[in-house]
Order: sequence, then structure tokens, then C-alpha cells
Amino acid sequence: MPHLSTPRAMVVVNGDDIHHDLLGAAGVFQQLGVEAGFVTRKAMGTGRFADPRPETAEADVYLLYTAGGHFATDQQRALADAVRGGKGLVGVHGANIMGVLGDGLDPADRPLFELLGNRYLSHGPGHHEGRHTVEIVADHPVTRGLSDFELFDEYYEFETADEDLTVLAQRHRADGVVVPVLYAREVGAGRVVYLALGHDLRSWGEPPVRTLVRQALRWAAGRD
Repeated sequence: MPHLSTPRAMVVVNGDDIHHDLLGAAGVFQQLGVEAGFVTRKAMGTGRFADPRPETAEADVYLLYTAGGHFATDQQRALADAVRGGKGLVGVHGANIMGVLGDGLDPADRPLFELLGNRYLSHGPGHHEGRHTVEIVADHPVTRGLSDFELFDEYYEFETADEDLTVLAQRHRADGVVVPVLYAREVGAGRVVYLALGHDLRSWGEPPVRTLVRQALRWAAGRD
């Protein structure tokens, strides 16, 4: 796991989807990283993991808040190698939006799919967002101290890469189908958390969501 000196985090935003406030998210998640005890940088663009500059290479954990845009395959592989080597990754909301080729995943995005552990499929049936209950379903450092809560957020449904994950929170669709919204997994020597919540400030401003992000950063970085 990462070294035990002053922990460092990097918030990486990327994309061209006008429905997500990348710059606003960068500031919010940087503040949450600071509150979690990290020296936290914010950065634009995913072309930073292959042959990284020191500020990227020295991070113990990366938080991805992305919404479309290009994430080159070699950069995905470099990020995956860094996590397998002991770094942490926290993917929030649209970090799971990947390319589609035919009826399936674009092979160019397979390294990220296998690292993060899922890819976005749809908002599901009915409205694409609404107020709903998030159920905490596992006792884990990421969910420590939290109980079920309500919030207004965008609905995400996704396909998982494998079963090597622990679902930590879920929601129920109107038709009763259970949909995960938070999970944790280990990849090599590293740790990964994916949080489907977090479309905009209506979600980022909720105390339970903020707690989840802080604790996800600490767990993914091996600081739990």
C-alpha cells in the first residue's frame, strides 16, 4: 500500500458533457480531499498517467469525476498499473461512462472497465433523476457511521466487469429492482471505490455523500 508520509490525493476531471459541472465538481472534491486529511490537487484531463509528472506520480489516490471526453487506452493502462501497484482510485458518477462499439464495450476502454469494475448502461426506466432512499447494506470503512439516507440525484445503472466487489449501498427502483450505488474492490495491491451518486451540488452538498467521499478516499489510499 502507499507510503505513510503526508498523504496526497488528486482530483481529475475530464469530459465534454455539458450536463455535468466539471469545474464545480473539481473544487468540491478537492475540498473533501483536504477534509479527509490529504494534500489535494485538482487537475483537468486524463492524459497524465503514462510517463507522469511528479504531482501525478506522487498521489496516493486519484478521484475521477469525468463526463465523456477522450481517455486514451495507454493512459487507462498506466492508471490501472499504478492502482495494481498500490495506489487508490475513487470513481464518482460519470467516471463509468465508456465508449460503445456495436452492442458492447469499445475495446479501447477495456482497461478502465476492468479497473473500475463497471460501465454505465442507462438511467433505467422512467425519470432520469429524482428523490430516493440510499440503503447502506455493508459494514465497511467507507460506510462507517452512516445509516440509510435520502437525496435527490441522477439514476445510474451499470454492467459490472466481474463479481469481485463488495456492494456497500443500494437503492430500489419504482418497480422494486435493487440497483447498487456504491461498491469497493481490491485490484492487485490497490483499492477501488465506485460511487454512482454525485450528479450535481444537490448531491455533493448532502452530508452523507460528503462523508462517503471522504471515507472512500481514505480507504482507497490505505489510510483507514
